[in-house]
Amino acid sequence: MKHIALIALYFLSFSVQAERLKDIASVQGVRENQLFGYGLVIGLNGTGDSTAFTNQSFASMLSRFGVTLPEGVNATSKNVAAVSLTATLPAFSKPGQKIDVTASSIGNASALRGGTLLLSTLKGADGAVYAIAQGNLVVGGLGANGTDGSRTSVNVPTVGRIPNGASVERIVANSFNTGDSLTFNLNRPDFTTAKQVSDKINNLLGPGVATTLDATSIRVSAPRDPSQRVTFLSILENLDVEVAEERARIVVNSRTGTIIIGQHVTVSPAAITHGSLTVTIKDVPPVVGQDGTITGGETIISPREGIEIGNNSGHMFVFDPGASLNDIVRAVNQVGAAPGDVMAILEGLKQAGAINADLVVI
Repeated sequence: MKHIALIALYFLSFSVQAERLKDIASVQGVRENQLFGYGLVIGLNGTGDSTAFTNQSFASMLSRFGVTLPEGVNATSKNVAAVSLTATLPAFSKPGQKIDVTASSIGNASALRGGTLLLSTLKGADGAVYAIAQGNLVVGGLGANGTDGSRTSVNVPTVGRIPNGASVERIVANSFNTGDSLTFNLNRPDFTTAKQVSDKINNLLGPGVATTLDATSIRVSAPRDPSQRVTFLSILENLDVEVAEERARIVVNSRTGTIIIGQHVTVSPAAITHGSLTVTIKDVPPVVGQDGTITGGETIISPREGIEIGNNSGHMFVFDPGASLNDIVRAVNQVGAAPGDVMAILEGLKQAGAINADLVVI
């Protein structure tokens, strides 16, 4: 029998989740920048590539060293590979600082182990050069070829890294030291969290210092002097902020059959038929009673819900009052349904408006 794994995420209703402001938000204008480039890796032990663009790049490199190839001679070497270079330039990086570089083969090279990257430029999206890279590659993968054409590999031998392999050459301008204010952008937009951040800052620094712009951004008045602004920001980013609970959500992993159900997910009366499987969520007549007091008692009506699930094998399940997705998944497991059945049921309930949660399939 194929079972569906289910994880229910429940948080204590009386607990408050507090996070540092630096963990839930970033300062607008303070960001990383992506760099890219093209280069040649040499010194390979016959594991390079033989593509036309690699040969052309190799010939161009030789010409820069004063080596002119005879007419009609093609510059080929299995010890050379063309690679694409990528790096991340942190905010406030200054010329002379070092950053890591990743080199990925773009030809038919079988491995980059033992190779050395020749001097290459790293450019930003604007086409300007921001760093220069060179150095020996560290490759975690391993590959081997047999004489009969068989081959095997461990991890990816055609990708390598050069720790501290690039030197920063240019500063990226940002708006950190401009204007009379700073703007915090939440990593997860939420109106409640934005208000909590604004209230926390105003309680510390006084009314009107922080203003919420929308569910993502909070504008904070800040000093103009750079040193004061750094101190000001160091105080704010360490404030503990009460983070709002996430909206009701169900996450389904279509490959493993794992279902993750959030805290505030509720199910309304509905019925779904999927193949031979039938799921019915229905209202049960409420329980009517008194609150137990001798005089002045009030009538209490307790609504109840039930779930029935059946298939052609004759299985039928009746649940106690209080329908939940946990009950649905357990019942489907009992009749031996596949993960796809549960996913179809959840999707159907969502389309019918019987679930108040967002359904995310990964």
